Amino acid sequence: MLLKPTYTIDELIARCKAGERKAQELLYKQFAAKMLGVCMRYAVDKMEAEDMLQNGFMKVFKKLEDYRGDGAFEGWVRRIMVHSSIEYYRKHHKMVQMVDVTEMSNEPSVNPAAMANMGVKDLMNIIQQLSPGYRMVFNLYAIDGYSHKEIAAIVGITEGASKSQLSRARTILKEQVLKMEEKEYGYAG
Repeated sequence: MLLKPTYTIDELIARCKAGERKAQELLYKQFAAKMLGVCMRYAVDKMEAEDMLQNGFMKVFKKLEDYRGDGAFEGWVRRIMVHSSIEYYRKHHKMVQMVDVTEMSNEPSVNPAAMANMGVKDLMNIIQQLSPGYRMVFNLYAIDGYSHKEIAAIVGITEGASKSQLSRARTILKEQVLKMEEKEYGYAG
């Protein structure tokens, strides 16, 4: 039985830069599952997320020479996946421009005990149900850590629209969590 060689991430990167297909395959296998999760946040379904993933990895391998090793390689790959996913989404779906909404001051509160019992899959399912514009802004801000200024540039909206969409997304998510609390845990907000 042949054992697969194990390489450090730096060795894999160097081998990929040298054009070694096996190293590219190993690098892909090492990050594909995590990056598919990133793509799923921006995709309509798993098949679309897989397309986004493939496009993203093509960019990773094409831009590998640009990676200077300043930060974590996984973070660099994640950033490419996010941008690639948004680019794919824009190309294949009509983006609806959202208008600013007023802040809601009487938002219901979510019971912390119920939130502690919620699974990650439950929360991700609720996020997936957001409209594409709200979901994209929410993911970029709350999960991927982009600023409203960066989101505005990436998505092609104003900073105010980004803030507005995030606020509306949060409100919708709270409402959905409250419904889930009432249904599954008997809590009422």
